[in-house]
Amino acid sequence: MLYVGLIAGLAMSLLYFWIHSVAFLLLVRFLHGATFGITATAAATIVSHIVPRARYGEGLGYFALGVTLATAIGPFLAMFISRHGGYNMVFVACSISAILSCVNPIFSTVSEIKLTDKQSEETRGLRFKSFFEPKAIPISIVCGAIYFCYSSVLFFLTSYSREIHLADAASFFFVAYAVAIFFSRPYTGRLFDSKGENFAMYPAILIFMVGMIVLSQARHGYTLLMAGALIGLGLGVVQFSGQAIAVKATVPHRLGLANSTFFMFIDISVGVGPFILGLFVPFTGYRALYGGVAILALVCVFLYYILHGRKAICNVG
Repeated sequence: MLYVGLIAGLAMSLLYFWIHSVAFLLLVRFLHGATFGITATAAATIVSHIVPRARYGEGLGYFALGVTLATAIGPFLAMFISRHGGYNMVFVACSISAILSCVNPIFSTVSEIKLTDKQSEETRGLRFKSFFEPKAIPISIVCGAIYFCYSSVLFFLTSYSREIHLADAASFFFVAYAVAIFFSRPYTGRLFDSKGENFAMYPAILIFMVGMIVLSQARHGYTLLMAGALIGLGLGVVQFSGQAIAVKATVPHRLGLANSTFFMFIDISVGVGPFILGLFVPFTGYRALYGGVAILALVCVFLYYILHGRKAICNVG
């Protein structure tokens, strides 16, 4: 499945050179999104099998660190390349990256999963459990709600920064976001394993909320960058902790479904978030919108408690 996703993703990257209509662009984007979904789920499942169960926080933290750095550095490089070389050079860079991605798994050792007849039967048919892992849904709902809040940053930050005359500082927002994650992820991953899920999740959601408050009140470049660091720190811990909780809740042969369920909720939230939140912008403005999102993030603390936190075991040793 990993090779299917990678090779198909490379094919989609090459198709951008021949796009001459909006309809074809939308088709390629749809298929490219599907290949990304296949690749991300397969890669996350492979990592979940490789990492010892007792070190899920640390192991998935390193895995998520690579993803986070890529999504922070990628847009920065894309804007730089497009400004100096045009979009075709962006497509060239993406195609080279896709080729390297196809080569990389050759150097990895992945053991095949052997399923019993009963386990294989569970994945057949059109039943709910054939497409979703029920045990992963509670934490997926929580993380989906937090990513719903984060979608406001992804899609409205550029317009907001222009409105408050901090466009130059905003260009480094995701750099501060990535730096905060880079230096905190290894430490917070070990805390997740040693102190328990609640020890990581509650502070992370609250730090994310504080970051949204700072963002809503930003009037100087340094406060905007501070918001980026706080949001990165909080969201980074939420993402890998949530994924670790999802895969720990299920049995080994359903790790793929647990990962796909988790990412599905996140992707849907990021997709519908801008559409729903954008309806409020004409009435509230961006500052009030981010203030409201901060309140919603606080609600996520109670949502986490109800759906998972009260049942989680907190390690104190």
